[in-house]
Amino acid sequence: MSFGQRLEEIRVGFERPFWVANVSELFERLSYYAAFASLARYLHETLSFPLERAADLSGLFGGLVWFLAIFGGAIADRLGFRRALSLAYLILAGSYFLLGSLGAPWLAPVRNTVPLVALVTVVLMLPALGVALVKPCVVGTTARSSHENVRSIGYSIYYTLVNIGGALGPFVASWVHRHMSVENVFRVSALSVFLMLFVVLLFFREPSRSGETQPSSITQVVSNFCIVLGNYKLVLPTVLLALLLRITEWLYHGYAFAWWVWVGLLIVVFIGASPFVRFLLLFTGYWIVYWQEFITLPIYVHDYVDGRADTERMLATGPIVVIAFTVLFSVLTKKIPAFRAVVLGTLIAMTGFTVLALHASIVAAYATLVVIAVGELIQQPRYYDYISRLAPPGQQGTYMGFAFLPLGLGSFAAGGIGGALLHHFGEVQHRPERFLWALTGIGLATTALLWIYDRVVKPGKEGPVAG
Repeated sequence: MSFGQRLEEIRVGFERPFWVANVSELFERLSYYAAFASLARYLHETLSFPLERAADLSGLFGGLVWFLAIFGGAIADRLGFRRALSLAYLILAGSYFLLGSLGAPWLAPVRNTVPLVALVTVVLMLPALGVALVKPCVVGTTARSSHENVRSIGYSIYYTLVNIGGALGPFVASWVHRHMSVENVFRVSALSVFLMLFVVLLFFREPSRSGETQPSSITQVVSNFCIVLGNYKLVLPTVLLALLLRITEWLYHGYAFAWWVWVGLLIVVFIGASPFVRFLLLFTGYWIVYWQEFITLPIYVHDYVDGRADTERMLATGPIVVIAFTVLFSVLTKKIPAFRAVVLGTLIAMTGFTVLALHASIVAAYATLVVIAVGELIQQPRYYDYISRLAPPGQQGTYMGFAFLPLGLGSFAAGGIGGALLHHFGEVQHRPERFLWALTGIGLATTALLWIYDRVVKPGKEGPVAG
């Protein structure tokens, strides 16, 4: 097939809802990553939260997105994509605006009535409700509005636009922070998604459902999850207890349960979980380290490397590397077995913080982000490939939904762990480089545990990707 014929296939192969949904997703990602790039320093420097509390709350912001997205698909199917997207962008616009207005005079009566930490906790939960609806709507629209012969290209377009939004977000945050104020980063995020509300209302039409099975209800989703969990009568109450304790920590300023409480709960869950869920729990260590680039790295660079550093713009490094080298690394690693690629990518990414630990400079900070991105390029696509191979027939959807759990768990844990480590080594011991070595230790331990898991459990056989 000639290049011209392929272009013609692409031109006629996608219906209008595909382009509307995916363009709106670009702006949603731009808004999200602009807000995330500025959040930790905004909480710490503008709202005067202690370092540990600011990091902990930042982890809450990122973690809820991945938990709620698991159930967002069932809700979106019930509402319809057009109504779900409209509701999502309305929620996001309002929540980002509130987030940027927490210190505004017009919110003073609320701040005087409600403790600031409780108010911030509630406001940080709101964007997750919107994002949880956007993702399944856009992915579902991509499937429904793409002709079969170009559907794989449609997902590539989706993935590319997501990464472009992830790269542009920190640049937007940087420009707004430098020329206006950090509060306006969140207001610009609100404006971006508010415009997408009108784009959806004016241009988006509900794509057809031809050939699809009846969508799962939330009850069915929960039921499937209980099956995959393993001994859910042990695991589920323990997880709910852990969530309750975590919410207590977020709401009560300065209060934290002892580390052994969390270790004990983790052991109980690990014992009762299925081998698949044990793998996900182990892989959470990767995300605990990865999310530090958004949660604690901006604070670390500003406080211990260069107070004039543009930490928002710095966070565009990873998405740019991913956009530029995705195809190259796909070719280079396609013959590596899936799990081996996951372990290799994890190992490389987890050594990234050693660069900054060895040499505290802005160049080293950028190099750290490049190393983490290279590890992500190697392991992330193969991670989903590996999970798809583990899924029994008829449970692909459930297993792929579970694939997002380490992202959420990692973010929840990353805030508390990263904040405590940076406070201890930076503010107490005045040896901030030890914080980076501690993160490296967590990452290398994760890599070793994943290798042991594969040798001991051997969950299924998998080989190189065909093609």
